[in-house]
Amino acid sequence: MVKERTRVLVVGGGCVGMNTALRLQRRLRTELRSGAVEVVLVTADPYMTYQPFLPEAAAGSISPRHVVVPLRRVLGDCRVVVGEVTGIDHGRRLARYTTAASGERAARNPSAPGGESIGYDELVLAPGSVSRTLPVPGLADHGIGFRTVEEAIGLRNHVLEQLDIAASTRDPAVREAALTFVFVGAGYAGVEALAELEDMARYAVRHYNTIAPEDLRWVLVEASDRILPEVDERLARYALAQLRRRDVDVRLSTRLRSCTARVAVLDDGAQLPSRTLVWTTGVRPSPLLAATGLPLDGQGRLRCTEHLAVDGVPHAWAAGDAAAIPDLTAAAPGTTVAPDAQHAVRQARVLGDNLVHSLRGEPLEAYAHARLGAVASLGLRKGVAQVRGRRLTGRAAWLLHRAYHLGRLPTLNRKARVLAEWTLAGLFAREIVSLGSLEHPRAEFERAAGGKPSDGPPDDPNGSF
Repeated sequence: MVKERTRVLVVGGGCVGMNTALRLQRRLRTELRSGAVEVVLVTADPYMTYQPFLPEAAAGSISPRHVVVPLRRVLGDCRVVVGEVTGIDHGRRLARYTTAASGERAARNPSAPGGESIGYDELVLAPGSVSRTLPVPGLADHGIGFRTVEEAIGLRNHVLEQLDIAASTRDPAVREAALTFVFVGAGYAGVEALAELEDMARYAVRHYNTIAPEDLRWVLVEASDRILPEVDERLARYALAQLRRRDVDVRLSTRLRSCTARVAVLDDGAQLPSRTLVWTTGVRPSPLLAATGLPLDGQGRLRCTEHLAVDGVPHAWAAGDAAAIPDLTAAAPGTTVAPDAQHAVRQARVLGDNLVHSLRGEPLEAYAHARLGAVASLGLRKGVAQVRGRRLTGRAAWLLHRAYHLGRLPTLNRKARVLAEWTLAGLFAREIVSLGSLEHPRAEFERAAGGKPSDGPPDDPNGSF
């Protein structure tokens, strides 16, 4: 039996946070509805983003609203708080967080105590990760990330706007910079984002009389000596050859030195005039972890046991990007589980079950999962995949990529909508239109009202460089 009035606090509404809360909702439905258990999820956004579909959302193959899952809809028996956790005092079982309302209250009365606090009995830390950046001059001002649905749609609008700029200018320097797209980082995110957007842009220029596909320049910069480290080297070489066959300029063992004055400077001496620089060089654990006082490893992740409990800390649990979990399937001792979506979904299920076991005084399960393989899209009807040692390329790999991620997408509602969009996309031509004004909806009204638009110049709303 679960003790009376137990509160489980889940920090983070991403893949791990949402799926853990969903597992608890299914396993503790009676206790949740009777009030014996309360699950509170604190998240910065009221939705979970399914990140593997961001490249397709950026390319227009999927509507952006279908790659996000509304948390309040799927977690009807849980309490969802939209806010940001700023600190945790686990000794007192207390978390501090801020919301939009507390921010407005602090603005009106600076002397008032800022933020809110909430007590808990069990803590689940799943704050995810943030982009790993380097002190590259100009990066903070001009780089574009690719981790959120807002960034994906903003990048799509930005790329299409660059085509409009190139088609409407007589200045060759402006045209060259507008048609040069630089991506830094050749992991899953960088390769898939570039491949999907290059596909989209090549299709879009059919409707521009003054731009030919060969006028577009796509550059992929990678510090290591290969792309797609998640797949084996043979498939990585195939993917590299396919990108170069599409005239993508892939520069291995190369780093970005600066990106100021609309020029990307590489350490091989190249200077690339460009208005687009996309940064996809990996992630680092959420900075929140440093404010918890809980044990961290050398990479800033929480040290966890194979049961997904924080090592040596009762009533604290973690999984996903925030956790360093022993890999029980690895031959080398000390190996930790890779922080990817394949593990995150499975960890959330085990974490939820172990929380239930802990509340009921039952034995805990150990997390052990050997990777089944890897899949990556290289654009429409192109991809690479390896499953249980078998390699696939081209259309077969692309179909497997779609089938795998469709199966992992939460809720039947979202699965049906995405499948319907794919079906319609196969029957009709792509819709290629930039809706960049959606990012600054008040700009037009402010100009009409005689004010100065606060969102920046209308011809460059995305902060391109």
